[in-house]
Amino acid sequence: MRDAIAIVVPLCTHLAELHASGGRFFVHPSALKHGKAGTELDLDFASDLPTHIRDRAAVAPECRRGEKGDTRASVFSIGAILYELCTGEIVGPGMKRPREAAPTLPPQFEVVLGKALVADPKHRPHDLAALAQALHHLAPSGSMPPPAADESRLDHDVGFDVDVSLSMLPPAPFERVNGVSSARAGHVAQFSTGSTNAQAAPPSSRSMGNGYGIAVAQASHPDLRVEDPTVRLAALKEQLESDPRPRYVVVKDGMDHGPFTAVELLQQIASHQFIGAHPLRDTLSGDEKPIDEWSDFALFARHAGLHREIKQERRALEGVVAAESHRTQWKALVGGTLLAVIVAAGAAWWLRERSRNEHEQTVREDKATNVDSDAALSAGKDGKKGPGGGIIGGGGGGKYPQIAGGGSCEAARAKYVEDYTQQGVPADLSAGAYNGVLAKGTYLNSCGVPSNMTVSICAAVQNGRAVGVTVSTQPASPSHSSCIRGAVMGMGFPAHPRMDIVTTTFAAQ
Repeated sequence: MRDAIAIVVPLCTHLAELHASGGRFFVHPSALKHGKAGTELDLDFASDLPTHIRDRAAVAPECRRGEKGDTRASVFSIGAILYELCTGEIVGPGMKRPREAAPTLPPQFEVVLGKALVADPKHRPHDLAALAQALHHLAPSGSMPPPAADESRLDHDVGFDVDVSLSMLPPAPFERVNGVSSARAGHVAQFSTGSTNAQAAPPSSRSMGNGYGIAVAQASHPDLRVEDPTVRLAALKEQLESDPRPRYVVVKDGMDHGPFTAVELLQQIASHQFIGAHPLRDTLSGDEKPIDEWSDFALFARHAGLHREIKQERRALEGVVAAESHRTQWKALVGGTLLAVIVAAGAAWWLRERSRNEHEQTVREDKATNVDSDAALSAGKDGKKGPGGGIIGGGGGGKYPQIAGGGSCEAARAKYVEDYTQQGVPADLSAGAYNGVLAKGTYLNSCGVPSNMTVSICAAVQNGRAVGVTVSTQPASPSHSSCIRGAVMGMGFPAHPRMDIVTTTFAAQ
């Protein structure tokens, strides 16, 4: 600290003289040179806004848009240069307090530095002579005494008060732990810098041994130069957590979102609410640039971006797998459908051939009787039933209505109108001849009929095939009814030119 004071105290005096003559400058480390009286400002290098990140961090926030600075801007630059000299770090988001980086620094050093680094120029001190005097008191042996000045002007002056709650320096750890507001720092600052013995620390701080008013030792900070991304992310997060002030605003879809604390902003980035391309503004420093260009947040944005890419690749892979599975299912469905069509066509051809062969068979009169399930079909207007349900009538061959298949049993019965006065009516077949086919019930198994279902079947049979079938189930099941109806329609029955109605019921077990 003594070497740093030896650099900045004469620089303060030199800058005060330049500003007194009306000069305005960009003060940053690369614009400094050694002069006869110590460190001086090189006016050639101080006339343009620097581009190097470490030089730009030392420029006052109000000057970062290209406007040269006055004494207030120079006070900020002196604080930033002094911070870098003592810690090796630059001023910005996630910066440590000086005593976290260098524990041997006195507490009053942080008090003075906090005032110099106030981001809002309206609440920042402007007296470079007072700043030089306060810094000289921190290390009297480090530099020649500067011109006498009133150090109280680092706290307030005519028309304004210094507000250290707006300082780029994070709040003190004991304030964060005990919940003391940032305004508390201003009170401590006024108490400390008003003393001529700048090296003396408050007794409570000395008794704790760490200058923070708490008895818990500070954990060591991980080395940010470690290449392990996980360690680096954890270290950056810990560093950003040191400043709990809501100071970050993100511009998304033309709207400002925030302000957020550093931790809240990291959570928003991790949840993919904000991405690296969204502009981020630090309300303390006034800097605004994409998140990807903020060294303290870019790594988190890239990490979140990798997670998004991994998720997108996973979803794309799942989509390809699902599409391939879908195509495979369609191929199987198409193949199964073609196979089913071939089998159905073969079965239809076989049934048709069988029905035609049965239709050509000659049915003997002595082996057939009428199946008298419906009197309207079995009895003529003037005839009488013979044994087994036969109609007593004349002899000729006669003609019988031919019913097209595919309808219900009732519809077939309604369409069939027979002239019972004609001669030569052949004898009907017996009821057993038909029921022997329908009552077997093996076709119920192929339709998956459960044992607790009652099935009633009505079949209108003519020329050895069912021309109308009605199936009802209890409980009702259209799918089972349809399957059973199809099975009955495909059965072969004893052939007879007249239509007979056959009914049977399979009771539930």
